[in-house]
Amino acid sequence: MALVEPVETAVECIEDGDTVGVGGFVAVGIPEYVLEALGDRYAESGEPGDLTLFHPAAEGDRQGSGISHLVRDGMLERVLGSHWGFVPDLIEKIVAGDVEAYNLPFGAMDHLLRDTAAGKPGTITTVGLRTFVDPRQEGAKANDVTTEDIVEVVSLDGEEYLFYHAQPLDVALIRATTADENGNLTMEREALTSNMLATAQAAHNSGGTVIAQVERVTEAGSLSARDIDVPGVVVDTVVEAPDSHHMQTYGEEYSGAFSGEIRVPQDDTATDTALTERRIIARRAAMELVPDAVVNLGVGVPETIPVVANEGNISEEIIQTVEAGPIGGSPSGGISFGTAVNHEALVTSPEQFDFYDGGGLDIGYLGMAQVDADGNINVSRFGSQLPGCGGFINITQNAEKVVFCGTLTTGGMEIDAGDGTLDIVSGGGDTKFVDEVEQITFSGDYAVETDQPIVYVTERAVFELSDSGLVLTEVAPGVDVETEVVDRMAFDPLVADDLDTMNPALFREEPMDLTEYVT
Repeated sequence: MALVEPVETAVECIEDGDTVGVGGFVAVGIPEYVLEALGDRYAESGEPGDLTLFHPAAEGDRQGSGISHLVRDGMLERVLGSHWGFVPDLIEKIVAGDVEAYNLPFGAMDHLLRDTAAGKPGTITTVGLRTFVDPRQEGAKANDVTTEDIVEVVSLDGEEYLFYHAQPLDVALIRATTADENGNLTMEREALTSNMLATAQAAHNSGGTVIAQVERVTEAGSLSARDIDVPGVVVDTVVEAPDSHHMQTYGEEYSGAFSGEIRVPQDDTATDTALTERRIIARRAAMELVPDAVVNLGVGVPETIPVVANEGNISEEIIQTVEAGPIGGSPSGGISFGTAVNHEALVTSPEQFDFYDGGGLDIGYLGMAQVDADGNINVSRFGSQLPGCGGFINITQNAEKVVFCGTLTTGGMEIDAGDGTLDIVSGGGDTKFVDEVEQITFSGDYAVETDQPIVYVTERAVFELSDSGLVLTEVAPGVDVETEVVDRMAFDPLVADDLDTMNPALFREEPMDLTEYVT
């Protein structure tokens, strides 16, 4: 039977040098009450120190919540995470070399939890091959003080894989809605089921302790067995959190639409219909859709694709998914990223990555911060900025097709369109198409080796990946190939012999009918 304890008592079990796993996804479903109490304990007593933090997602809000409570001098010795964009204070520690740090793919970390729970030596997968995670490049090490190899290349039946070493947990910090007196947990008011079960099982089967933050406690036997998301046999301690520390997301106290309790009307009318470079790119990217396409949409330009799909009368051809678990419906953006409304199903994030890694996605639409002549993409590291890879590697490496979306340049670019042509008023100060990406988050060579179709869509040109590297295949009407495309890149791309002109409808004010492209 799990103990129901005050939060201050619950965190007393965590000792110096422990490995602590934290469940949740970015700003959604975070055990905030427990994390804050753990940080406060260290601030008052100096214990526990030298912790190893295993957190698959960037649990934070950029304002000091989430795992930021643990970012104190001497409290963390090592960090394993997939994304740190919402915990900038931790990025500073990593870049300064104050903590050891590994940046691992989100899906690989989730699967590593399950394999650790299963008593396996680690996770074997192709995810991460030829990227910075590959030990022949950086081995996922995020700074110079990180020296231990936890990823290695192995060969099975003549094929290469990466082997991620198991990471036993001493403590798991998870969250649910309701606990009964036996520690059984349900998540009826949570926006995600996330990786809570996998995290709890990994700690329990490692001989560790599982602390669950909940909204309420009920008597034993009052919860339906079918509703239990985490069984009490793996839960040691339950902590009841006040409402202020148990928000559904850091931006939402509670939404019945996020939890699936209700369905909400969807306004399909776009509030912003201006013909921007973002809308042009989204239109061209949507032309790559196939009927009933199961997709993952990254942040940024890809978020506009459902808008132009609706305008183009093909919205029913898109089934959106999010790596955090929602399938169907409309994913949320901003601080509630990871959630969705009107979704058809909700699975755990490890299960979602099973689907992704096995080729379940028809198309992945992702952003591109840096691109080189070999088609490599970097979205994970830019000098002292270290957002991390998140689920990017799982998605881009395993989707049937990937369409990268972004402007050709950044910094003051200005365009004029509306009459079927594109006028580059101001070219932008910096190119995204560079001599060499700072870090390989997506490997063009690996995509070529696996015959994966890759398209790069910008507002003025479209490129495809070939055996010989990046090939310019389309250019916008009104745009000069040499001065406004090639000269704005740090390398000379190959140019297709049959260089095409982008559809003039992309550059008109009225909505573009996309039905003829989805066949």
